[in-house]
Amino acid sequence: MNDIRQAVREAYGKIAEAGSADTGCCGPSTCCGGAEPSVNEISQDAGYSKSDASGVPDGADLGLGSGKPVALADLKPGETVLDLGSGGGVDCFLAARSVGEEGTVIGVDMTPEMVALARKNAVKAGVTNVDFRLGEIEHLPVGDESVDAIISNCVINLSPEKATVFRDAYRVLKPGGRLAVSDVVATREMPDEVRGDLAQHAGCVAGAVTVPELETLLAEAGFQEIQIRLSEEAGKESCGSGPGASAESLVVPATIEAIRP
Repeated sequence: MNDIRQAVREAYGKIAEAGSADTGCCGPSTCCGGAEPSVNEISQDAGYSKSDASGVPDGADLGLGSGKPVALADLKPGETVLDLGSGGGVDCFLAARSVGEEGTVIGVDMTPEMVALARKNAVKAGVTNVDFRLGEIEHLPVGDESVDAIISNCVINLSPEKATVFRDAYRVLKPGGRLAVSDVVATREMPDEVRGDLAQHAGCVAGAVTVPELETLLAEAGFQEIQIRLSEEAGKESCGSGPGASAESLVVPATIEAIRP
């Protein structure tokens, strides 16, 4: 588990220092072929609009997402929002606009370079209602029952301890709080050779689990009203995003929603 976590930390630390990923969901090293897309093209494919891109500071969007969890979460003014694996801060900045000055957004990331980048972006944009914290999503530096909504964008698949992630997410949510996640799920049982490949873990492939596995993990953590929806790409050849993306059609984007009763 520590090997996986370290591989992920190193891979995304390099992305933070470079300012973008080498490849997105359809980069040159994946099954899709063709020219390498821009960060904006990757994000638009994931569901972000041009106005979203223009409303966040340069460098916040690294093209690593698989969806748009802020829209899924239906955020309201004054709410407290937590982003698991906040990266350069793009979803935090979009959430900050939704909750307004009276609301608060907390971004947690285990990669020091990502946290430093996000904090720099917040200063650059003059955003004061976002707090970026260094920490692991399995052990959140957030108080019990203090959060209205949790968002995350293609990060939970990276964790080797997903049961712990969901248990801690449940802990920090207020009763009635909601989980709204964009991520990838496995289309079938992951082959052993892929599960053992650290690059494929960092590339959002090897750590993905199937829908039934996710449903079980969420229910065991205490969540109710669980809804997992596969994207329209389900059943087609699909790729992971980020470093080390696989050429095999093993994962597909999905939205994951649940409520703490």
